[in-house]
Parts: sequence; C-alpha cells; structure tokens
Amino acid sequence: MVQQNNGPDFSLLRNDFPMLDKSMHGKPLIYFDTAATAQKPSAVIDAVNNFYKNAYGTVHRAVYELSVYATQQYQETRKKVAALLNAKSPEEIIYTRGTTESINLVAYSFGKAFINPGDEILITELEHHSNIVPWQILCEDRKAVLKVVPINDQGELIMDEFSKLLTKKTKLVAVAHTSNALGTVNPIKEIISAAHQKGAKVLVDGAQAAPHRPIDVQDLDADFYVFSGHKFYGPTGIGILYGKADLLNQMPPYQGGGDMIEKVTFEKTTYNVLPMKFEAGTPMIAEVIGLGAAVDYIEKIGLGFIHSYEQELLQHATQAISGVNGLHIIGNAKEKEAIISFHVDGLHPLDLGTMLDLRGVAIRTGHLCAQPVMRHFNISATARISLAFYNTKEEIDTFIAALNDVIKMLR
Repeated sequence: MVQQNNGPDFSLLRNDFPMLDKSMHGKPLIYFDTAATAQKPSAVIDAVNNFYKNAYGTVHRAVYELSVYATQQYQETRKKVAALLNAKSPEEIIYTRGTTESINLVAYSFGKAFINPGDEILITELEHHSNIVPWQILCEDRKAVLKVVPINDQGELIMDEFSKLLTKKTKLVAVAHTSNALGTVNPIKEIISAAHQKGAKVLVDGAQAAPHRPIDVQDLDADFYVFSGHKFYGPTGIGILYGKADLLNQMPPYQGGGDMIEKVTFEKTTYNVLPMKFEAGTPMIAEVIGLGAAVDYIEKIGLGFIHSYEQELLQHATQAISGVNGLHIIGNAKEKEAIISFHVDGLHPLDLGTMLDLRGVAIRTGHLCAQPVMRHFNISATARISLAFYNTKEEIDTFIAALNDVIKMLR
C-alpha cells in the first residue's frame, strides 16, 4: 500500500482494479455505478481463484486437510467482519446471500418471534425496495401496521414526523444508513436512541454505508446491521447480517437443513448455536473467502481515508454537474455519500444513459429500486452517478464534457 503523508495515493490504487483498464464501445471505461455493485481488486479475484484452483474443499463436514483449511478460512472471514463492524463477537455475524436476504431473514425470524397483531413497524420514504417489501409481507402475515416516515424536498427525513410516528406500539424501525437513490446519510445514532427509548429494535440497511465509512455497531447500538459483499469490493452472493446475540438467540431459524441442527430425530429436532443456527446448507465458501480478502484490502487503505477522499469527489462532482444547463440534482441533503441523482429538462434518463454508454461512461438510470422516492419528486426515473475511491476528478471532468455533448445532441 502506497501511503502519502495525508493517506493513501488513490491514483495508484486504481491499478489494483483490472476492470478499470477496460474499454467500453472503444472508449476508456469510466465506471460511475458503484452503488449498484463495486469493481473488484486483484486481491479479491486472486483469493477466489486460488481457493478454487489450489485449496477447494467443503466446510464443517470433514477432517481431511482441504476441508479443515476451507473451514479455517471461512471462519476467519467471520472474525474479520466482526472486527470491521466492532461486533462483540464473531458469533453475531451471520452469512447470507446479500443485504436483501439479511433483511428477509430478520423480517421472517424476528417477526415470528416478536411481532403480533396491532404491532407497528416503522420504515422511511427513502428505503430501497428490499427494505420495504419484506416488512409489507410481514405486516400482512402478522396483521401488524406499517408506517412510513416522510422526507422533505432535500431528501432528508423529517425527524419531527419520525418522533410522532414512533410510539410504544413500534416494535421495529428499519432504516437505510445511506439512501441508494439520493446519497442521503440518515442520523442513525439519533434514530436508534429514540427507538430504544420506546422499546423498539432497529435494523440498519448498511448496503451503501459500510463500504464508504467506518461502522461501529456497538457505538451505534444497532440491533441489526446488514450489508452486501459485492458492494464492499467482494464477490456477489455473500451478505452479512450483524445481530445482537441475545436477539438472535431468541429468534427461530430462517431455513432448515444441514449445519443448522444439533440433533435430528423424526420426533424432534434441536438447533445449533449461533451463528450456525441461521446458516443452513452448504454455504458460499469461495464468496466468503473473497469477502475476507476484500475486508483485508479495504482495512489496509482505511475507511476513514476512503470516506474523506470520496467526499472530495462528491464536492467536485456536485460543483461540476450543477453548472450543466437544465440539469437538476435530486436530493440535496446536508450529509451525503458520493451519490448524485439528477434529471435534465426535456430528456429521458434512459436516453442519457444510452448515449453516455457509447462514450464509455457507465451510469445508472431508472427508478433505482426506490419508486416511493421517485414519486416524492414527481418523476418516474432518474440518472445516477455513484463514486468510489477508485474514481478520479479527471474522470468526473470527462463525464461532464460527455454529458454536455449528449445533451446538446439530444436537443
């Protein structure tokens, strides 16, 4: 790792990502869709390849050398993630397939254990569909009530409304740490503290926060914190659910199968201890090992340095894009991650995205799996750039030039 006096040399870190050397339609790739999925450093790619080529074996189920090694590596990642989040113990880290499955696990299992008719679940207008639909299903199943905290026109939660909606009937608050659509960073610690005063538990969707800023679940006092490996520069198909051990121990298993059991008879089955109780079946071993490599890589850089640099990129991009004629930024929260959604007068985001693609610029267009956010701003879709530490100010300037060219051509 190349360090400067004020932190890593991010221009050199770009070289760790093979995809960033590629071209798209004959143009150098400018990848501005990290909020959807992050590119992978060679360290992660190599770790997965090495496991499949030189060390592949199953976990937990055998005593031969390959299986023992795989199990050690599999459990070592759990320790790394626990340290990353400052969990009390590795047993509080549950492997899932992604943020979506982590939320569904809690909705099913916490719901079965704790949600009764008339109870209330509180979410926000900012949420990704994955943090809306599972709670709707749960409320329908348990005859509970779903309530929604509104946002203002800056894309920030209206905290006075949150306070009004939070009652003694609230059993769970499910809230994004960072909005995938707008970049808004919510006041999570304040939300958790207020919820706990009413006796409610809190699940934090950290998919857009965990890869971009230091997270301390004990300092936040989060009951559940979830994120995806593929947004954390790791493989797809691996996600993390952090949960307080006392809560997880009270929750029933999410799935039945191998490894989540203690003893099986036809009369009765008893369940394994944490975290195995929630990890049925042969797991995603290579993906877990890849995530471990991603955590190692990011920890060497430092999430504090990453956050500071990405804020510089956000400031540069916001200033540059604000000068584009007829362009309107959607969401101007005081605290944001490096995500900018926008629309241009008279132009459809899909047309913008298509023409930018031909110029080598990869952006996201559509409703961003956040249709309630789109409805709030009276639009059906938006264009979004989302930046990471492997991006540069020069790329932003090239994107702005391409965007101006596209707008001129489409008009």
